[in-house]
Amino acid sequence: MKLISWNVNGLRACMGKGFLDFVAAEQPDMLCLQETKMQPGQADVPLEGGYREYWNSAEKKGYSGVALFTKTEPQSVTYGLGIEEHDHEGRVITADYGEFYLVTVYTPNSQNELKRLDYRMTWEDAFREYLVKLDAEKPVIVCGDMNVAHEEIDLKNPKTNRKNAGFTDEERGKMTELLAAGFTDTFRHFNPTLEGVYSWWSYRFHAREKNAGWRIDYFLVSNRFAQRVKDARILTDVFGSDHCPVLIEIE
Repeated sequence: MKLISWNVNGLRACMGKGFLDFVAAEQPDMLCLQETKMQPGQADVPLEGGYREYWNSAEKKGYSGVALFTKTEPQSVTYGLGIEEHDHEGRVITADYGEFYLVTVYTPNSQNELKRLDYRMTWEDAFREYLVKLDAEKPVIVCGDMNVAHEEIDLKNPKTNRKNAGFTDEERGKMTELLAAGFTDTFRHFNPTLEGVYSWWSYRFHAREKNAGWRIDYFLVSNRFAQRVKDARILTDVFGSDHCPVLIEIE
């Protein structure tokens, strides 16, 4: 079973840059998108393969938003964390597949000058608590743009970015806490020391050409589920967004 996660940075724009061809070629069983920046119905997404669609869009138009396209119908689907403070920006979809939960997330960015860092910390604690509660019932696969490069190996220029959004000690610490709560970073599970493989590049300064990137898109799984993950890759040759897709295969 193939699962793909991709921050498309505007799905309508990405559809004009090869998105449909990519999905047609890969045919993932489950496709999780972040930063869709649209409401359902604003554009037709004509995927071949019999996908069901689930959307959680931000109340603010053209902002944030996540979506799930799946060939297998989930037993149930929920939206958000069930916490008023966090559920207006279209950041979480949870699908119950019986054997496991699949959660797609677009974690809030701490923004320039760390304007949202305090909110981000509140979010991180609530999201971790949510995942731990799910994990107590059955294994969890959580994927998406988690807006943090966890270790120095996860970005090109760690020293100059140490206090920037996505690489603050606070954000990195929250990822450490999440993993310690019973989750495995699948890419690092297979590639513990691999350097120079990233999932996001700034549009500025020819960053992608220079591979001056960050690994901020993840598939995490419950530790007891890790043995079922057979591969975890970052599809760095796929364009269409400032992020590239990430993929796992499970048995």
